[in-house]
Amino acid sequence: MKRPYWIGYNELAWTNLIIAPPEEYAEETERFCRTIQEHSKIEPETVLHLGSGAGINDYTFKKSFKVTGVDISRGMLEVARNLNPEVTYFHGDIRVADLKKQFDAVVIPESINYMTTIEDARKTVITAYKHLKPGGVFLFATHIKEEFQENNFVYKGSKGSIQVTVFENNYIPDPEKLTYESTIIYLIRNSGKMEIYTDLHIIGLFYKNTWLDLLKECEFEVTEEKLDDTYAQFIMGEGKYPLRLFICTNKFQQ
Repeated sequence: MKRPYWIGYNELAWTNLIIAPPEEYAEETERFCRTIQEHSKIEPETVLHLGSGAGINDYTFKKSFKVTGVDISRGMLEVARNLNPEVTYFHGDIRVADLKKQFDAVVIPESINYMTTIEDARKTVITAYKHLKPGGVFLFATHIKEEFQENNFVYKGSKGSIQVTVFENNYIPDPEKLTYESTIIYLIRNSGKMEIYTDLHIIGLFYKNTWLDLLKECEFEVTEEKLDDTYAQFIMGEGKYPLRLFICTNKFQQ
């Protein structure tokens, strides 16, 4: 199946560092670091970041771990490599990636939401499992269908003569389906001259028990935490964007 093309993850990948400076996401990523350290049954030194994007989280992850990243967007990888030269990045699809080595922890802070079918979600969980050492932790954040609601976001930032404003509208066209639409509009001013771009993303939206069943297939020991305020500062109006953090420990081999 042909992958969709998103200008925001290619030609406009550079805007990520303007609207999402890595320093502003340090607190969130530090929480992930502590969670890994608290739940791991081995000493965590290496982390595999699946769907590493522009390397925003890796900017903080690398302070605690040796990080390896995988992403399908070459535009995002270029930004990430410039931001984090200490990190090793690979181009690849997280559903089928095979680095032929294991890590103390595997993390997917956000990108697992791009799995739009249960089978693709299963493949991604298996990818994490096969790259995880016994006793290690697989950590991922996602929204679940029971809690998700339509919402709007706005992100903005500036650098020199460039001003970037990004609007995101999340819409559920069919409550029976396991996906929703995320329409993203980029307003970019360079020395006052305006350019407008639009992307449409189809995002997976699965029930909590669907995720638990997939994790059970790999015999993970699972605990959960709520991440209800992660994007609160960007939400317009009364909307909410609840997330679940699934903390999955890989059992020791007998």
